[in-house]
Amino acid sequence: MKKLISIFALVTAICSISSADTYTYSQLIDRLTNLETLATLPQDGEKCAQWSSWDRDSKYDATTGKYVAWDANGDNAGIIRTEGDLLVLGEITGPGVIWRTWSAAPTDGRVMIYLDGSSTPAIDMPFKDYFNSGRLPFNYPGLVHEVSQGWNNYIPIPFAKSCKIVAEKNWGNYYHFTYTSYPAGTVLPTFSMDLLRQNRTQLKQADLALRANRGDDPAGVRPGSVTKNLNINLPSKKSVTALRLTGPQAITAIKMGTQLTAQQLRQVVMRIKWDGEASPSVWCPIGDFFGSAPGVNTYRSLPLGVTDDEMYCYWYMPFDKSAVIEFSNDGKGAVPLSLSFTTAPLRQGAQNLARFHAKWHRDAFLPSEPERQIDWPILKTTGSGRFVGVALNIYNPGGGWWGEGDEKFWVDGEKFPSTIGTGSEDYFGYAWCNPALFQHAYHNQTLNQNSNAGNVSVNRWQITDNVPFLTQFEADIEKYFPNSNPTLYSSVAYWYLSPKGVDPYGPTSLADRTGYYKYEPYKAPWAIEAESMRVVSVSGGQTSAQAMGTFAGKWSNGTQLWWTGAKPSDSLVLEFNVAQTGTYQLGIQLAKAVDYGIVELSLDGKPLGAPIDLYHEGVIATGLIPMGSHRLDKGKHQLTARIAGASEKAVKGYMVGLDYISLKPVK
Repeated sequence: MKKLISIFALVTAICSISSADTYTYSQLIDRLTNLETLATLPQDGEKCAQWSSWDRDSKYDATTGKYVAWDANGDNAGIIRTEGDLLVLGEITGPGVIWRTWSAAPTDGRVMIYLDGSSTPAIDMPFKDYFNSGRLPFNYPGLVHEVSQGWNNYIPIPFAKSCKIVAEKNWGNYYHFTYTSYPAGTVLPTFSMDLLRQNRTQLKQADLALRANRGDDPAGVRPGSVTKNLNINLPSKKSVTALRLTGPQAITAIKMGTQLTAQQLRQVVMRIKWDGEASPSVWCPIGDFFGSAPGVNTYRSLPLGVTDDEMYCYWYMPFDKSAVIEFSNDGKGAVPLSLSFTTAPLRQGAQNLARFHAKWHRDAFLPSEPERQIDWPILKTTGSGRFVGVALNIYNPGGGWWGEGDEKFWVDGEKFPSTIGTGSEDYFGYAWCNPALFQHAYHNQTLNQNSNAGNVSVNRWQITDNVPFLTQFEADIEKYFPNSNPTLYSSVAYWYLSPKGVDPYGPTSLADRTGYYKYEPYKAPWAIEAESMRVVSVSGGQTSAQAMGTFAGKWSNGTQLWWTGAKPSDSLVLEFNVAQTGTYQLGIQLAKAVDYGIVELSLDGKPLGAPIDLYHEGVIATGLIPMGSHRLDKGKHQLTARIAGASEKAVKGYMVGLDYISLKPVK
């Protein structure tokens, strides 16, 4: 079956290339898995953009040339306008295709999509039904799915002339509609249920490739392909040329063994030069190139992935005359590399194809405009090409939600970005700063340490919704926390660029790319962590360790002991150890939240001050609360928490969160 699917995809790819001005729905489905078409140079009039619920207070003032309220963050409900009782969410002049629909909170309100001036909507259903995979036409789980509270739909919705998206007022919160508009005269079908039924078999095949067969080359075995395996022991401070190729042809797969440390994955760099260029088009630490940073983090997506045995890359990399692949070891000690490269003949002239680029950087080309300091550039480049994705690594050991920022894509000199999003996690296909890992063909969260308080690695591949540009391109993501937080970003941008285009990124030193991302959670002075104490007894409810990285305040060890399910008068007894007899200044840090109770504390049966009201609108740390000086003998002691009730304003959950106690010796 896989061989038949690959042959079908090959034939479809050739057809899609040879009939660039006419697209059948079958050819649009092919774009879901066809990485080869990404290398085609864009046409004049081809444009990818996005309608979303971004905060409309963000504006560009053409009179002053300044950006106004550029960090406005009310991104849940922005719309174009109202028409009677309906809200207009998007308007597109065709021909075009909606490639991606996303929401963080779709509800029962209907969303209607009108195509080509019809008075009858092509799609009319509750917004939540766009995403639940249980209703036609959106019942393909590889294309329609929920991950970490983000709702995603990748079913192509084409139209020949126009598209208008309207919604009832109770549609939900947060939306993206990402689309491509094509040059006038391009022929596209109009989305309908009949169109889906006619192409049901191919949709099932695409669904299978995106869901069950990730990790295989989506093109199958290309005619004339050749695979070469290499084993290299790369010496310290040395560079090795692994492969020299003559063209025209394309690299279609790169694979590497996974038996390397996080340090080795950053200290070894891969460089690829096309057609005799002086500076490499690919310059990247090897782990980051495969979307794994720091360390080996397993996931499977369409173009890249990491399994227990290998890291793989299926980005299509054409060249005309030559390709040189080099590896440099900038660290101490030799590094063993197990490598595999697959090449294949081109199916069209190299002069029609862009060259593949991938560059790793930290803080390169930050904006000069004071009002745009929040924008962190993923990529800046000039020439003609396509932006196809990013792997972003965030080092955020201090905790707090790092990702309020929106993605912004500026195409061909735009003063206002044609893509502006609603939050960093929204761009990566999830929502609500959810730390749960997920993997999919187009978007992944491969690492999340301590509920966003450590290293976080996410990626997004823009395959169907790649962003074409003719003269220049800039991709930013808003970064709310300064480096001093410390919150540090690094990224690999992936794009295709014409041979005459300008890639401005140079190499980065070993010192600048290693060491800074070691995860060491904050530890309060003299702290005994509550989650490490032995639970002697609990009269009601249950206890668990809760990661606190997404919540305001400094949390010792990034974790608290969370007591839930209890009621007034219930008690929790914890045991801790004192290393030596002495007098200690006792303090305690707890959590406050809207559904927390009032707690009474005692030490070895003796009350510790007045009851503490833990009510607050939002989760925060109390800070260290002094509990007086105490003479404590060496050995075991008990801390008791008793629920005395709850604030009148509180949701009556009666929960209690204990972060740590502090025992500071009194000299």
